Order: sequence, then C-alpha cells, then structure tokens
Amino acid sequence: MNILIGIFTFILIILSVFLVLLVLMQKSKNDGGMGAALGGGAAEATFGADTGNVLTKATRNVAIAFFVLSLGLYLAHIHQRTAATAAATDALPEMDAPAAPATLPAPMDTIQPAPTEEAATDQP
Repeated sequence: MNILIGIFTFILIILSVFLVLLVLMQKSKNDGGMGAALGGGAAEATFGADTGNVLTKATRNVAIAFFVLSLGLYLAHIHQRTAATAAATDALPEMDAPAAPATLPAPMDTIQPAPTEEAATDQP
C-alpha cells in the first residue's frame, strides 16, 4: 500500500506541474494581462488557431484528474492510519501467570507437637 501511495503522490506532483503549465499557456480573454505576458500568444502560434479549445479541454480534464487523485490519496492515507491503529489495538494484552509458592505449608492436622523436656527424659 505504501508503494502505491508513493507512486500516486509522484503522479499528483506531475499533474500539478502540468496543470500550472496548461493554465499559463492559455491566452487571456481580453488579449492582455498575464496570459499574454507569459506566452499565451506563443502557444496559439505554435499549436494553431483552435488552441484555445484544446487547452481549455485539456485543463478541464487534468483538473478533474488532479482532484480525483487528491481525494483518492486522502482516502488511502485515512485507510492506512486506521488499519495501523486497529492492528495495534486488536492484539490481546499479555498477562503473566501468577507464580506458584515455592513450598506449600503442611496441613494443620499432621503437625506433630514439639517434644517437651519431660517426654525426652521418659525415654530409656
């Protein structure tokens, strides 16, 4: 998924540069202003008299592709982030088992009373 996002980001950058160049090549409506200053008339001389229609259609198509690709990349980034968050939270937590005691205490009924001094002297 990361590779596709990188490829589509590169294509988006290329489309952005192409869109800027298309807009700058167009001749302005009143034959003055920035269009004429930045080469709008040169595009008409190069590509013919019907250049305005061709450049307008190309600008519209590239702008549509730009916005569709931008929306697609936005959704891909959202999907990638939610998938990474879901993978981190879906894992079961690790729990340690309680440690068993080293020795178990003896039951109360089997404990023998300690011998007293009288019992020790009674034995032969």
